[in-house]
Amino acid sequence: MFSVTCFNIMIVVLIFNVVVIIAHPNILLIIVDDLRTTLGCYGDANAYTPNIDALAEDGIVFTEAFAQQALCAPSRNSFLTSRRPDTLRLYDFYSYWRDVVGNYTTLPEHLKNNGYTTMSIGKVFHPGISSNGSDDSPYSWTEKPFHPYTDRYKNAPVCRMVPQSKVAMNLICPVRISTMPNKTLPDLETLREARRFINEHKKNVNPFFLAVGFQKPHIPLKYPERYLKYHPIRKFKMPERYIWPDNVNNVAYNPWTDLRWRKDVAKLKLKFPWERIPEWTLSDRLKFLILCSYCLYFSLYFQLYCPLMVFLFSEKFAKQIIQSYYAAVSYIDNMIGKLIYQLHVSMIRENTIVILTSDHGWALGEHAVWSKYSNFDVAVHVPLIISIPIVTFEHNKSMRSNALHSKKHCRVTDAIVELVDIFPTIANLAGVPIPICQVINNTNAHLKNIFIQNKIPNPCSEGITLLPLIKSTLQCQSIPWKKAAFSQYPRPEIQPMLHPNSDKPRLKDINIMGYTLKTSDYRYTAWIPFVHTTCKPDWDVIIAEELYDHKTDRAEEFNIAALPEMLKTKKYLRVLLKDGWRNALPRY
Repeated sequence: MFSVTCFNIMIVVLIFNVVVIIAHPNILLIIVDDLRTTLGCYGDANAYTPNIDALAEDGIVFTEAFAQQALCAPSRNSFLTSRRPDTLRLYDFYSYWRDVVGNYTTLPEHLKNNGYTTMSIGKVFHPGISSNGSDDSPYSWTEKPFHPYTDRYKNAPVCRMVPQSKVAMNLICPVRISTMPNKTLPDLETLREARRFINEHKKNVNPFFLAVGFQKPHIPLKYPERYLKYHPIRKFKMPERYIWPDNVNNVAYNPWTDLRWRKDVAKLKLKFPWERIPEWTLSDRLKFLILCSYCLYFSLYFQLYCPLMVFLFSEKFAKQIIQSYYAAVSYIDNMIGKLIYQLHVSMIRENTIVILTSDHGWALGEHAVWSKYSNFDVAVHVPLIISIPIVTFEHNKSMRSNALHSKKHCRVTDAIVELVDIFPTIANLAGVPIPICQVINNTNAHLKNIFIQNKIPNPCSEGITLLPLIKSTLQCQSIPWKKAAFSQYPRPEIQPMLHPNSDKPRLKDINIMGYTLKTSDYRYTAWIPFVHTTCKPDWDVIIAEELYDHKTDRAEEFNIAALPEMLKTKKYLRVLLKDGWRNALPRY
C-alpha cells in the first residue's frame, strides 16, 4: 500500500507542475471499434492514415497499450470504469455492473460530477444490457446519447461483390453511399453529430467531455468504395504462417463464428472449426479450373506451372478481407481528420485534449484466425495516442519554449500501458484525480457490503495515471513503469464449439478462463478452470500454457512453454500473472 500511496502523491505533484497550464480543458475521446495498430504512426507501411498520423505528431504514441478483454462490452465497461473484467464480472454482454457488483463511477460520470458537460456520440458504451439499455444514462451523460439512425441497417443486404451480383449480407462490403439507406452510413452520421456538438459548445462556460465512437472497421467491412484506391490488393501479403500452430492447445483457438454466417463466407461451406478461410472464392476456383485445363492441353510446361497458379489464386479471397479492413480504417481516418478539423474551425483545439484508442484489436489471418475473441497479441494490442495542448504540442508558436516537447523525437514510448489507465489519466488532466482502488480484505470488508448495496459511488481506479510517463517521455527520459499488462478471455470448453459459442460464451457457460500477461519481452498465457457462479479461477490446475518470446517472435507463432530452458522464466511469469495487476505497478 505504501508504494500505491506514494504513487498517488506523486501524481498530484505532477498535476500542479504540468497540467495546470491548461485550465479546465475540453476532452475529446475517440474510440474506434476493432482497430488494431494498422496505422502509419505505428510503422505499418500498408496503412493510409494521414489524419491519425498527424494527431500522433501532436501527441504521445503508446506502442505497447493493451485491452483487458478482446470483446466489445467487457472492454468498454472496463476502461470506462477503470475496473477489470473480474471486478465487473462481465465477460459477455448480459449484465450491468451497477446491478450486479457495485455502483462504480464511470469516467464521464466523474467528470460530470465535477462540472463537465458530458456527451456520448456513436458507439461508446456497448449498447444493450451491459449499459442498462441506456448507455449508462442518466449517470454518465449530461445530454441524451446519440446513436445513428442508420444503425438499424448495419447488417442490411446491401453488399455486392461485383456490380452484376445480387445484394447480400457480406463480410466484404465496399459501397456507394448514394445507394445506401438514407444515402449515408452510421459513422457519417456520428461525425455530423459530433461536429454539431463541438460547434454548439465552443463558447460554453463549462468544459465538455465528448466521447465519439466510430463503428468501422468492425464487421461487416462496409465502407465507401473509393477508399479501395489507397489499397491495391497487390500490396498485401498473407501472414507467413497461415496455419494453427501444432503446439498450442485448442482452447486458445477462436473459430471466428461471426464471420461464418456472412453470405460471402457462408457460400464457401467451410467445415467447422478448422477449415481455413480459403484464400480464393468459388468463382476464382472456376476460373482456375478453366485456366488449368488450358495448361494441361497445351504443354507440359504449363502442367508444371499449374501448381504455381494454385498458389497465386489461393491468396485472393483472404487478401480481400485484409484489403477491406485497411480500407475501412482509411475511411475512419478521414472521419477523424474532419472531427479534429472542427476543433480548429471552432477555435478550441488549443484547449482540447484528444485521446484516440480502440476497444481491442483484430486478427487478419494470424494463426489462421480472424476477428478478436482471443488472448493473442493481435487481439489485445491496441493503439493509444494522447495529444495535450501546450504539453505535447504548442498551438501558438510563441509558447514553444514553455512546452515539454522541445525535443521532437521524444514522442513515442514502449512502456507497458493498459486501457484501464485512461480513466485516471483523463481525471488527472481535468484536475480531478482519483485514487487507486483499495484492496478489500478482512480489515475493510464492511466497504464491500456498502458497494454491493449500491449506497455510494466509488471513484477509484484499477489502472494508473500516465502523466509521469508522458512527462518523462517528452523529456527523453525513462522511468520505472508497469511490469506487465493483464488481459483475459473465457471459453466454455477446450474444443471450439458453436453451442455454446466458443467466441462469445455467456457467463453461465464459462468453465475456463485464459489469463494472459504481456511484459517487455514475453507473453505468457495460462488457461485454468473457472467457476462461473463465483467468478473465481482455480489456480491449482493449469489446463494449458503458452509462452512467446517477443524479442524474436512478436507474431506469436512459436509456443515455447514446454521448452526445459524456459522453465524458470515460465514460473516467474506464472507467479506474476497469479499475483495480479497490483504487484506489477511501478514502485515509488
